[in-house]
Amino acid sequence: MVEAVIFDIGNVLIEWQPERHYDTLMPQADREAMFAEVDLHGMNELIDRGAPFRDTVYAWAERHPRWSAQIRAWHDDWIKLATPAIPHSVRLMRALQARGMPVFSLTNFGIESFDYATQFYPFLKDFDRPFISGHMGVTKPGPQIYEMLEQATGLSGAQLIFTDDRADNIATAHLRGWKTHLFEGPEGWAARLVAEGLLTEAEAQ
Repeated sequence: MVEAVIFDIGNVLIEWQPERHYDTLMPQADREAMFAEVDLHGMNELIDRGAPFRDTVYAWAERHPRWSAQIRAWHDDWIKLATPAIPHSVRLMRALQARGMPVFSLTNFGIESFDYATQFYPFLKDFDRPFISGHMGVTKPGPQIYEMLEQATGLSGAQLIFTDDRADNIATAHLRGWKTHLFEGPEGWAARLVAEGLLTEAEAQ
């Protein structure tokens, strides 16, 4: 029996598309050159592990003066990188909780960037148990963050069902015996929740 449902956040509950925003700031060819030259996603990984948000981004900008203004935008324009919400996914979260099913987050997210995001997306504060990588000091897809969730909740294996948009994150959960769903859109996730008997078709709309 499933005892808790676990949502990733980026590209599951809110869109996370940094390249899309940067294409509004600069020609696409320049954006592609910057991302090829500067490991911005590696920088973000440090933030997701708990590094200070602004200081990390601004230090990265100083190391790459050709792109310094654009790199600082990762911090200064951050909410524009993480937008909009995915309303159907939010409804699924609410519907599960209305049925008394605990809903957890398991997300790679920085400490300050997560707190900032909750100002725009209040539903991010409504998980029954939040598991935020910045506070935990480890990130997906490493197995330790999954183990920490299991230890904190006392749940494991098929007691948990987890959705994430990244196949590598799903693979680690699958190896631990969790039920998993690769998120490719809220409609597919809704259908899976219905198939698991966790929501009715009406509740999953």
